[in-house]
Amino acid sequence: MAIAKAERLMNLALCLLGTRRPLSKRELRESIEAYLEAGNDDSFNRMFERDKDDLRELGLVIETVESIDGEVGYLARRDSNRLPPITLDAEEAAALGLAAKVWQQARLAGAASGALQKLRAAGLPEGVDPYETHGALEPRIPVHEAAFEPLMLACRDRRAVSFDYRKATAARPEPRNVEPWALECWRGHWYLAGWDRDRGAERVFRLSRITGKVRSRGGRFTAAVPDVVTVRETVAGWAGETADRSALIRLRTDAGYPLRAKATAVRELGNGWDELEIPYGHGLDAWLVEFGPDVVVLEPAELRADVVDRLRAVAKG
Repeated sequence: MAIAKAERLMNLALCLLGTRRPLSKRELRESIEAYLEAGNDDSFNRMFERDKDDLRELGLVIETVESIDGEVGYLARRDSNRLPPITLDAEEAAALGLAAKVWQQARLAGAASGALQKLRAAGLPEGVDPYETHGALEPRIPVHEAAFEPLMLACRDRRAVSFDYRKATAARPEPRNVEPWALECWRGHWYLAGWDRDRGAERVFRLSRITGKVRSRGGRFTAAVPDVVTVRETVAGWAGETADRSALIRLRTDAGYPLRAKATAVRELGNGWDELEIPYGHGLDAWLVEFGPDVVVLEPAELRADVVDRLRAVAKG
């Protein structure tokens, strides 16, 4: 459905841009196959008005012209829809090249490369290589999860999805029906924020825990999409980033480097163990469970109990 609509919008845009005189609704309907397949005049009129509004929202300037006999026609003049010349200095070109190099995998890699080629054809400064490395660090945003691309398209098209999701404390995945809002990368992992229809609440999902295929579902969104989706803030809260307390844990030597990076104090115990003091906030128990036998919680008692409960739940399957 999304492909069919995109093709219809493209055909309408080409008709309006390619004509030298205003085209009536009748002429446009006869020129575009999708409009010919409309069941009746009312269906066509609704489809045409929606498409016209969508093209205008995308930035196409469509003029409405009334002829002497009162017939209304439409056209998009090329001079009104032509972008100004693109001028980039060396620093701007370098910034675009750096942004394009971030995407090395998934669907966006080809799009980023193609965009830079078009910019070069449009007048990128001579002697500037947008792909040249401009620093000691070379950015990468890894995208290994098969769920990334279908979820990215679902967020763009405002299309509900369903998938099987395995929580950190569960041995088996559970089905989820989600209205996806936004994807964001945080500390090397991709997360999806959206509305969980079954639970009737906002949820954040880690893509690496999605199993199987992401399936599209019909129907409109049942919850309003917030103006600002705080994926990082939510995940950070779960990971204890907003903690106001401390926890004392025992950690195997040469293990659990993410925990060591968060530690406010480290003491060597010998015999292959270290003692760490780390920030304690909501969700820390779920994170500690991921380190399995490499971590032992010493205090506080409620954190130790939560971790033990989660480990027992995993053991029971």
